[in-house]
Amino acid sequence: MSKQVIVITGASSGFGALTARALAKAGHTVYAGMRATEGRNVPAVADAAEFARENNVDLRSVELDVASDASVVSGIARITADAGRLDVIIHNAGHMSFGPAEAFTPEQFAELFDINVLSTQRVNRAALPYLRRQGRGLVVWVSSSSSRGGTPPYLSPYFAAKAAMDSLAVSYAGELTRWGIETSIIVPGAFTKGTNHFAHSGSPLDTARAAEYNEGPYKGVPDQALQGLAALEPADADAGAVAVAIVDVVGKPFSTRPFRVHIDPSEDGAEIVNGVADRVRAELFRRIGLEDLLKPVIGN
Repeated sequence: MSKQVIVITGASSGFGALTARALAKAGHTVYAGMRATEGRNVPAVADAAEFARENNVDLRSVELDVASDASVVSGIARITADAGRLDVIIHNAGHMSFGPAEAFTPEQFAELFDINVLSTQRVNRAALPYLRRQGRGLVVWVSSSSSRGGTPPYLSPYFAAKAAMDSLAVSYAGELTRWGIETSIIVPGAFTKGTNHFAHSGSPLDTARAAEYNEGPYKGVPDQALQGLAALEPADADAGAVAVAIVDVVGKPFSTRPFRVHIDPSEDGAEIVNGVADRVRAELFRRIGLEDLLKPVIGN
């Protein structure tokens, strides 16, 4: 396995922190991107540094607020200046919300899309020029089974944003292969344990509108949805399996990495739907004479 220089967004906790540590233990140089490294995430920075010392690995924290163009540009520039290159981008940053769709303001939807979707565009615009000049690289997108699997109620802003991010990942994939850049989309299921997604989820600002749902014909639905998701999850489901899958993808030889990897212990159906959608995409590329865009080549 060749040592890669990797940046992962949203690495202060959850899948991001787990993945950053697993990649570092696998022998890579990992930059754990997070915001407020001198503010509320000071403990996360200290934890990452302690992990690096205790395990003798190359895990470094970097200020990377994915909601800020200036922060992203500065963070990526620091990484490339420090390491001399950048091989892998991992889009992991995201935020969840929970409540009836109608009770979220348009501004809240926009904020969720900014964090979950536009953040990836900021990082790509800052980082992809380095990968394209190298003629080799990998972009990993942490999607969600909600983008095409079962979609229980009360998670609409998050589900809509993740579907948009997944669609963006698919579009980018075909536009990067001739530059020698691979794409892998990681599709976790609804892990209700091992991350802070559900615990830190946002709530609707329009509480009066939310109350109409909570006390009307949909009374009890929020608890039923959450309890139902938890019940579907096997007792041995481990959020760390997502990190293991990403380490495996990064470690594979160039041009052999899978386009999609599902890690969904609850089996909500996303793997079936994505399988059909990805085959339809591949067939269309063949029909329009662009089959070569399905697999990366060594860039010029």
